[in-house]
Amino acid sequence: MLDGAPIVAVLTGLKKASNNSKTGGALYQTWILRRDVNPIAATHSGDDASICGGGDDGCRHRGIIIMVRKSKKYPQGRKNVKRSCYVRLDTAPLNVWRSFHRGIYPHLPLNAAREFMAHAVRGGSYGDPAAVPIHVWEALLHDTPSGTAYTHQWRRFPELAAFAMASCDSEQERVEAKLLGFRTFRVRKPDEPIFAREVACPASKEMQHKTTCDLCKACGGQRAKAKADIVIMAHGPQFKVNAFLQQGVME
Repeated sequence: MLDGAPIVAVLTGLKKASNNSKTGGALYQTWILRRDVNPIAATHSGDDASICGGGDDGCRHRGIIIMVRKSKKYPQGRKNVKRSCYVRLDTAPLNVWRSFHRGIYPHLPLNAAREFMAHAVRGGSYGDPAAVPIHVWEALLHDTPSGTAYTHQWRRFPELAAFAMASCDSEQERVEAKLLGFRTFRVRKPDEPIFAREVACPASKEMQHKTTCDLCKACGGQRAKAKADIVIMAHGPQFKVNAFLQQGVME
């Protein structure tokens, strides 16, 4: 866990496949959320640091928090601006959080849950997999094929290299992450090149969506058959791409 705050990790897709057109339906989804704060409120209060990391090692796409007049929408007088994360919080993350608090998800021991799993796992459909203790991932992924996972916490948790890609925000960080044993995933600006031993994500718009993540499975860290690093053009809603470009950093 990143800071000791209460979190929950929910595995979905065992009965109903995801309708995400990029990742495909044959990937189980994992949602890492603050247990006590809904995901939208957490981004405005800064409590999302518990599941995305904070400080220099946190995800820079969380945005920045400014002080505003207290209101029903911003009861703490804080507002998140320039958030460039491509994940829409008002859809699946918020629905999963609400469903968890309604008690619709059964709690199964990891060994029992594995009996129901026929597909690979997307480690962190929202949230950084580093927020979940490594032994949970090791047990969950033990008998499953390579899936996908990305972490900005690669400096703190080099053991994640076994199944997660290091999310790097510069070529310099990519070099550093590789020294720690990671394969890397880099989001580039339109004017930035693809470097040696990087390949463009084949499930991306720039590659005409040649495949989906559940078929490709290149982003499974060292467990994956693929050995090249992955790069993708900044993506998501245009206002988030603009926020990304204004930050002067890379996802």
